[in-house]
This record gives sequence, C-alpha cells and structure tokens, in this order.
Amino acid sequence: MRPVSWWALLSSGSAPLLLVGGWLVAALLRGRGYEPVTQTISVLAADGVPGYWVMKGALGALGICHLLTACGLRPAALAGRVALGAGGVSAIVLALLPVPRSGGSLEHGAVVAVGFALLALWPVLAADRSGVAPWGLRPAVSIVVSALMWVGAAWFLIELHGHGAAGIAERVLTSAQSLWPFLVVASCLRPIRS
Repeated sequence: MRPVSWWALLSSGSAPLLLVGGWLVAALLRGRGYEPVTQTISVLAADGVPGYWVMKGALGALGICHLLTACGLRPAALAGRVALGAGGVSAIVLALLPVPRSGGSLEHGAVVAVGFALLALWPVLAADRSGVAPWGLRPAVSIVVSALMWVGAAWFLIELHGHGAAGIAERVLTSAQSLWPFLVVASCLRPIRS
C-alpha cells in the first residue's frame, strides 16, 4: 500500500472546518436578511452582500483542499482522485461564479450540479478492489457512502424545489462531502487489518 502524504491529512482536515467556518462567519456578517434554514450557502457568496468575500474565500480554500487531498491520497484509485480533484475545481469555479443578488443563475447551478455529482462519485471511483484496503477505500463502504451522498442530493433538490429546508439539506450534504476525504485519509494512516 502506497503511503498517504502527511499534507493530505492537513488539507482534508481543513476542508470541513473552512466550509463550516466560512458559512458561519458569512452568515454573521450578512445579518438578519439571511435565513440559513431555507437559503443556500451560495446566497452568502452573492456579489455585494455583506460578508460575501468570506464565503467566496471559504469556497476557494475548500477547492484547494480537495485538490491537495486528491494529490496526496495515493492509496486511492486514480479515477477517484481525479473526481475529488475535479470536485475541488468546481468549488473554486463557484467562488468565481457567484449567484446574482436576486434570482438564479444557470451557470452557477450547472457548476453546483457537477460539483455535487463529482463529490458523490469519488468514493466509489476511489475504492481499492485488491481485497486489502483501508476501511475508507473498501468497495462496500464506498458504495454506501456514495449512495448516501446521492440521497442527500435528492433531499436537497426536493427541499429546493418545494421551497422547504434547502439550507439545512445543503449543509448536511456539503458537510458530509467535505468530511469524507478526511475520514478516508485517516483510514489510510491506520494499519490494515484483514
């Protein structure tokens, strides 16, 4: 088993902290006009709203963390590492392509969809089918995690189109997608037990 780079632990551990910290600080700076239960994280990064620069910075940093983790997670299959890195690129593009202050954006929505899909697929694509893999890269675990991320994405879409708790659904999904790389890296650092 090829070792995981030490900096992959740092980048993967930083990703969820940057994401959650970013939306908490941006929401505080935004003030009363923001409703985290129903409004998405993207609303916090809309150009010109108070604190938008915090959320844009957090999205960009999240993307860089995913790229670094993909480079350092050598035990994972190449296809999964590419998908994780491309998910990181999607986060960077989101920071550069915010939603308008009012209304939606087809381009932003397309990047969100691609990013969610890549980050839901990467666990399955990264799985090690050799039979001697860390638990985070085992096929069965990877399939379950990927399926749960797709369920989370479906929940988000239902809430978004039903004008429900889209903010909560998105936060649960994005938190899981930003935390999973850290758990995989951590599993690669532990001795493998057959």
